Amino acid sequence: MLNNKTIGMYTLGCKVNQYESEAIAEGLEDKGYVISDFDNKCFAYIINSCTVTGESDRKARQLIRRAIKKNPEAYILVCGCYSQNSPESVAKIEGVDYICGTSNKMSIVQELISLDAQGHKNKSAKICVPSLEDATFEKMCIKKFDRTRAYIKIQDGCESRCTYCAIPSARGPVRSKPFSDVINEVRALTEGGCREIVLTGIETGDWGRDLSKEYNLVDLLCEVDKIEGIGRVRLGSLDPAIIKPAFLEKIKNLSSLAHHFHISLQSGSSHVLARMKRKYNADQAMKAIKLLREYFPDVQLTTDVIVGFPGESEEDYENTRNFAIEARFLMIHVFPYSKREGTPAAKMDGQVDEQIKKARVADLSALEAGIRRDILDSLEGKTTDVLFETYKDGYLYGHTPEFVEVKLPSKSDMRGKNAKVTIVSNDGDVCLAKLA
Repeated sequence: MLNNKTIGMYTLGCKVNQYESEAIAEGLEDKGYVISDFDNKCFAYIINSCTVTGESDRKARQLIRRAIKKNPEAYILVCGCYSQNSPESVAKIEGVDYICGTSNKMSIVQELISLDAQGHKNKSAKICVPSLEDATFEKMCIKKFDRTRAYIKIQDGCESRCTYCAIPSARGPVRSKPFSDVINEVRALTEGGCREIVLTGIETGDWGRDLSKEYNLVDLLCEVDKIEGIGRVRLGSLDPAIIKPAFLEKIKNLSSLAHHFHISLQSGSSHVLARMKRKYNADQAMKAIKLLREYFPDVQLTTDVIVGFPGESEEDYENTRNFAIEARFLMIHVFPYSKREGTPAAKMDGQVDEQIKKARVADLSALEAGIRRDILDSLEGKTTDVLFETYKDGYLYGHTPEFVEVKLPSKSDMRGKNAKVTIVSNDGDVCLAKLA
């Protein structure tokens, strides 16, 4: 057993998982442990798992085995969506010491302290995965961030029950971080120099639904906007159903809100959306996008799309293609449909051939690349703000408020700073700029 107290952490999945891992890391550092590279030989390893696809499950198992191989004597602790839904599968991997789920991730801190005091590994995995039926919002907070950006988890859980998704069973009912806790966390990070806050959740738009009717997401955004020194504020993924005139009217003049929205679309076919049991059809989703462009003329949009969902015909796929062209998404995360055991879609008729899925992923990705290049071409000669995030090989890299990536040749490191630049050219992905 190493005695250097180094912890190797690996996080799979979404921004919520990333935030939760940071909170765990800070909790461990407060107790004297040191966060190290996962590929190093460490005293303990923590795998924060995801279960959005079968590949996510497989990768979690692979990472657990890699950690055990790296140091067979290390303590192995696993949390997250995969361990919530399949704790027994994780426990079958010899060498795992502790398994928790999604509602008690901070328990890892105390459990590692207990293992450390015990002085040896458990003979078999200790499983601590409580039911999510009456789960509350787990208290956690971060104080650290990289040079520019911090994610803050404001909401957990999902009750949509889309037919393809295993996340509701892994995350439980909708729970919201208390209003004052969000404000205090944003304020502390801002006072510490953070220049961009991303408010995120499993269903970000559901924040406040379980709290008193006094607050909703608009109220939260308006209060965050008042914080002295606040930089940019971005929102996590939004369901098109939340995007209505009353919502947009109240947020259109917030000076901190970045004019970039990630829309959780999934398909541009009303037939497929109905089979998915989404809350909207294609026409309603397009109406939401047009409303966003009406209220924020400079807005850029990103989205997620699943192709090859059971029953998706050539016509359905063509409708998704046409939707993407009309919507002019800056970026589309394209996924082939992946069966999740226990979900209705896994048993649906009309399962699409894997080669057809692969072809549609390639086609939609190529379409996305063309749309993005057209958008970037249209920005040439325009002046915009950029928040610089990284400095490499004589170039500063950052993003505009609309989430366009920009690089600027520079002899000085300006990470964490804003600058006005003029767009000169682009390579289809990143814009080259000069100081304005």
